[in-house]
Amino acid sequence: MTGTLYGLGVGPGDPELLTLKAHRILKEAPVVAYPAPDSGESFARAIVAETLSPFQHEIPIVVPMRTQRFPAAEIYDEAASEIASHLDKGHDVAVLCEGDPFFYGSFMYLFERLGGDYPTEIVPGVSSVMASAAALRRPIAARNDVLTVIPGPLPDAEMEARIGAADAVAIMKVGRHFARIRSVIGRMGLLADAGYCERVSLPEEKILPLESVTADTAPYFSMILIYKGAEDWIRALPAGKPLDVR
Repeated sequence: MTGTLYGLGVGPGDPELLTLKAHRILKEAPVVAYPAPDSGESFARAIVAETLSPFQHEIPIVVPMRTQRFPAAEIYDEAASEIASHLDKGHDVAVLCEGDPFFYGSFMYLFERLGGDYPTEIVPGVSSVMASAAALRRPIAARNDVLTVIPGPLPDAEMEARIGAADAVAIMKVGRHFARIRSVIGRMGLLADAGYCERVSLPEEKILPLESVTADTAPYFSMILIYKGAEDWIRALPAGKPLDVR
């Protein structure tokens, strides 16, 4: 009998946003795998560090943090092979995923390779989009509003078209694309309707009106939320000093 593969969503960063189910499985699993950069610690692991036991076997899935493409398929092939070796021995494996496993989550690539061959359970997590809306203290969408999630690397023309067609917008993976994205939003006259959310749920969290952000760069863990739908939400966003992102 093989072990079970678990995809655990561990949320946006605050350990208290880990679901009870994910917490239980994480404590019981003899093997824990997680994405890790080639320098520095794994963010996913850091979220649950206090829950881990020294008796658990850990599998860091090292993914180079580069702007150029890298052989991601080979990395996930090797990780899947190592995880499979533990599953074949009857050991359950919990794979950590920041946010939610199936919402831009790295776990989906392991699921693609292993989900058809082993018992698999997906435990959803709090996504950064929902955590950002909560931090912004503004509903993200209601009634017949259309919510569109846009990856920051999209070209300007496509991004503008998608923003124009939506009532509510979440722009993810802002990072080094921040200045360009802000320019697109500014040309569309939507700066006053946009909120900037950085490192949501962490101690260093920053929530500001987008028009108050003066820096031209932002960390990878940042997001822009825009609302231009039919509801008369209170549009005043948290006041704050211009953000200095170094």
